[in-house]
Amino acid sequence: MSRKLVRPRQGRIFAGVCAGLAQRFGTSANLVRLLFVLSLLLPGTQVIIYLALWIIMPNEDRYLVTGS
Repeated sequence: MSRKLVRPRQGRIFAGVCAGLAQRFGTSANLVRLLFVLSLLLPGTQVIIYLALWIIMPNEDRYLVTGS
């Protein structure tokens, strides 16, 4: 399980949030995407959380350049 929460360059479909979460927690990116799409059927703030993670999570490239 990767300790870094970043949006990877490879394996992303839209912004890389689901791929980054899947990588962080050691699961399939398609499973995380499926769970996100299914969660859209429920009332809540899923889209706002996704957008916030898109802003907060750094790109893998930027993370590797800074070395943090």
